[in-house]
Amino acid sequence: MKVSIRIALTVAVLAIAGSVAAGAGVAVGQAAPGFTLTDTAGNSVSLSDYAGKVVVLEWLNPDCPYVKRHYKAGTMKKLATTYGAEGVVWLTINTTNYMDAAANAEFKAANDLPYPILVDQSGEVGHLYGAATTPHMYIIDGDGKLVYIGAIDDDPRGDGGDGATNYVAAALDEVLAGNSVTTAETKPYGCSVKYKK
Repeated sequence: MKVSIRIALTVAVLAIAGSVAAGAGVAVGQAAPGFTLTDTAGNSVSLSDYAGKVVVLEWLNPDCPYVKRHYKAGTMKKLATTYGAEGVVWLTINTTNYMDAAANAEFKAANDLPYPILVDQSGEVGHLYGAATTPHMYIIDGDGKLVYIGAIDDDPRGDGGDGATNYVAAALDEVLAGNSVTTAETKPYGCSVKYKK
C-alpha cells in the first residue's frame, strides 16, 4: 500500500514538473508579457513604452561564439538600422548572470550599437519568455502579440553565405506588409543562456 502511494506521488510530481517545463516561456499568438529593465545608462525601459510598435527582442551574451560571429558580421546592427528606419524597435536583453551594466556598456560602445542593451542578470525576463539560447529572437507586432520566436537565421555554422535565410528579416517584411508570418517559429541555436543558479 505504501509503495503504491509513493509511486502515485512520484508520478504526480513528475507530471507537474513536466507541465511546468512545457509551459515555460511564451508562444506565438500570445500577448507579449510586459517587463521593465534597466539599460546600460541606468535608464528604465519598459516594453509598454513601445505600445503600437513592432518590437524585436534579441537575447545576447557577448562571450558566446555565435553572438560574436553575428556581431562581427554586423547582422543585428544592420537589421536594427534597416528596420528601425521603418519604425521597428530593437531591444537587446542580456540575461547572462555575470554581466552587469558596465560589461554591457563596454560591449555596446565597442560595437557602436544604436539600440539599448537591457540588463537582466536575475534572469526574470529570460525565464518569462523562455529564452534558451544566445541569440534567441522574438518579434512582437503592433498589437502586442508574439508573431515570431526562434533563430536569427537557418545558418548555425555561418557557412550559408548569400543562400542563408534570415528568419527575422523575412518575418519583419511580412509584418510590415500587414501579412501573417509564414515561418512563425524555428528552433533557436547558439549558446545556452547563462542563468543565475
